Amino acid sequence: MLYAFELSGEHEELPAAEVFACLKIEGLDFRPHTSIDQCLVVEIAGNAENVEKILTGTITDRLAMTHHILKVVGITENTPDAILKLAEAFDSSGYIKEGQSFVVRAKRIKHHVDFPGEFLERKIGGCIYRKGFRANLKNPDVEFRVILSEKAVLGTLLSSIDRSAYEARTPQNKPFFHPGVLMPRVARALINLSGIKSGGLILDPFCGTAGILIEAGLVGARVIGIDAQEKLVMGARMNLEAFKLDYALMEGDACRMPLKEATIDAVVTDPPYGRSAAILAESLEGLYSCALEEIERVLKPGGIAVVVSDKPASEYGEKVGLKVLNIYAQRVHRSLTRIITIFQKDNFSEELKNENKSRE
Repeated sequence: MLYAFELSGEHEELPAAEVFACLKIEGLDFRPHTSIDQCLVVEIAGNAENVEKILTGTITDRLAMTHHILKVVGITENTPDAILKLAEAFDSSGYIKEGQSFVVRAKRIKHHVDFPGEFLERKIGGCIYRKGFRANLKNPDVEFRVILSEKAVLGTLLSSIDRSAYEARTPQNKPFFHPGVLMPRVARALINLSGIKSGGLILDPFCGTAGILIEAGLVGARVIGIDAQEKLVMGARMNLEAFKLDYALMEGDACRMPLKEATIDAVVTDPPYGRSAAILAESLEGLYSCALEEIERVLKPGGIAVVVSDKPASEYGEKVGLKVLNIYAQRVHRSLTRIITIFQKDNFSEELKNENKSRE
């Protein structure tokens, strides 16, 4: 069955990558089908009822860079004739039940079409009305949505992501505020990209005010935070307490973490930028190098580390044996572009270490 994710468009690659990560976390059998501007269509195998329970439950709760999830009726060219032909021809069973009411909503993506969405809503509504269903604009049982991008995707709305919840958690709304932190939607997307599952153990060795840890805790992960500044550790505690999350916090050095080897499932962190940042290392380059060495040490084999930086961090990670899976650039403003590097600890490197230890 095909399902469409109506993406936020706040980044060219991150929203789709986040969807794939969440589907993988939930163990769904999927493959990409169609990718167009601000819409990703995925084919998911398995019992439709079970799949949709997961999509409307855990995945809807986790996603940050998606607006809506649709059950796809069909994909066609983005012309009125092609879309109306699809609307006339589709089998309504599986999308709307006898006696249910409906509404049609059209979403135009940028300037991919030059006709008004309202025109198409009326026309598609007429097609569905002729199949024996009644329209209800205020309180419908089923919402049909058509996404007008490079192609047109018609489907029924399964769920909508509550993006207002992320706005409610903006840094200024938390008990302790400190400038220069990630916004909750970005932090949640990075948590999802780490592949952390509910009950997994996640570390932020530069935790600051705990924005990343809060998003991890809200998806059910166990969280550990470290920061070099006592003031920020105290502030992080205030923020975590406000969300009633279980946590472990400590003031310390990311280059000398009091954690055992291979005990952490995932790391997501946003190290300090700029020369004025309060760090214990002699330079930012030295900080990245030694912190990534520690991250590699504490990660479990196969574990993911998501590192945000203002300069490329891939070479520092590769030097300590971490594998680079992906690199994303996110422009924040004219003088700052965040570089998001996804590392993975190689199973082979851990096996080699163990072999060397046994020889010693």
